[in-house]
Amino acid sequence: MSTEQETFEPNVVAFCCRHCAYSAADLAGGGRMTYPSSIKIVEMPCTGRANVLEILHAMEKGADGVAVAGCLPGTCHYIKGNTHARQRVDQVMELLKKIGLEDQRARMINISAAMGAQFVEEVTSFVEAIKELGPSPLSGETGNTRTGTES
Repeated sequence: MSTEQETFEPNVVAFCCRHCAYSAADLAGGGRMTYPSSIKIVEMPCTGRANVLEILHAMEKGADGVAVAGCLPGTCHYIKGNTHARQRVDQVMELLKKIGLEDQRARMINISAAMGAQFVEEVTSFVEAIKELGPSPLSGETGNTRTGTES
């Protein structure tokens, strides 16, 4: 890993369903578990509300990676919201590949409200993967202003 990658702190957005993923994040916080501060959690009624344009818009506005975190398969409070979210994340991943970017910049996470420790593991793993990729070229930055170095 280069020095620039070591000092790079990615901006990561996590669209979390309020019933499961957001509750898991809350459980992690209540249990004093730590995860990277670069995760910006956006609470949603259901991940089925996350659409392709929202995910891409987050990337355009500076997110180096976007996670969509919802209920475990078959347990969505809105029946198929997490299934629709999975399909949309897959679409984003395909679009990223088509424009020459790494599809690992988008990730679907399925988790229950009782899985605080697993939430920490998942988001930490995602942030580490984004660190390895480096800053997203979609953010519109010409240099890496987050580390104070020029690309």
